[in-house]
Amino acid sequence: MTTIQKPAAVTLSLTEQAAAEIKKVMGEEKVDLATAGLRVAVMPGGCSGFRYSLNVEERPDAEDVVVESQGVRLFVDGFSAPYLNGTTVDYKSTFQESGFAFENPNATGGCGCGSSFTV
Repeated sequence: MTTIQKPAAVTLSLTEQAAAEIKKVMGEEKVDLATAGLRVAVMPGGCSGFRYSLNVEERPDAEDVVVESQGVRLFVDGFSAPYLNGTTVDYKSTFQESGFAFENPNATGGCGCGSSFTV
């Protein structure tokens, strides 16, 4: 039987703008704010090797680390934790575009789209 270990603590934070946008989305999805949160994950793929993934979920998995930032619960799995440690998630909105931006100290490179990175 394989045992999945919970990752060590991870430092992950949201800016006020990101938290406000996430709370708005969670309200639209009508999830229970006492148990729900935002899954922040790293997935293999993208033009630079890894891409970020954000999903609202009803509750964390047993092996997740749960971090609270700006009143939002963030769920991080064991694979993603080392890649996300120290990351700040922001929400930027300009006349031309809007979306989440990641300030990740672990990334050694990225691409023009801003949604994938290299470590």
